[in-house]
Amino acid sequence: MDESNGRDARHAARMQRKKTVMDDKIAAAKIERGVLLVNTGNGKGKSSAAFGVLARALGHGMRVGVVQFIKGRSDTGEEAFFRRQPEVAWHVMGEGFTWETQDRARDVAAAEAAWEQAKRFLADPAIGLVVLDELNIALKHRYLELEQVVADLAARPVHQHVIVTGRAAPPELVAVADTVTDMSPVKHAFAAGLKAMPGMEF
Repeated sequence: MDESNGRDARHAARMQRKKTVMDDKIAAAKIERGVLLVNTGNGKGKSSAAFGVLARALGHGMRVGVVQFIKGRSDTGEEAFFRRQPEVAWHVMGEGFTWETQDRARDVAAAEAAWEQAKRFLADPAIGLVVLDELNIALKHRYLELEQVVADLAARPVHQHVIVTGRAAPPELVAVADTVTDMSPVKHAFAAGLKAMPGMEF
């Protein structure tokens, strides 16, 4: 057997072993219920990943509710696109970045109003996916009661999915989440002096 044939045979054997492992895992996954997914970490892409799942949910005919905590701008590309979709209810309820507002009482009031809207989505079984963008930041700064947020998430309809984004996800939220991704920065254009560009950063 020449080197090429040997390499091909080893590859086929590895893939067969991998297929057996994956087939067993797929067969063992029998639970059907909503998933709580948390995107956290200091890297770029937490919200972008959530909005990618939003598009996926729409492709399956699901209704979606979006609540944006902290963020106050209404000129983002994702909002402009998804607001056109009749299945999406989109609420920008932040006052802007915390270093811009510099007013804790105002930020707390905005977060509390945003959570009231989030609870309306979380109580509606017709909403298949709820995106709580930058909720982790509101929790980090204690604008909301973490225990109540966790309880409200746990009380949602059984088949409803939720995505929470933002840096510094609290351990209590990580503990109850089904899937947690920690996005780590390797390189970012902003650090090299490149300004935020439409279509890429917003």
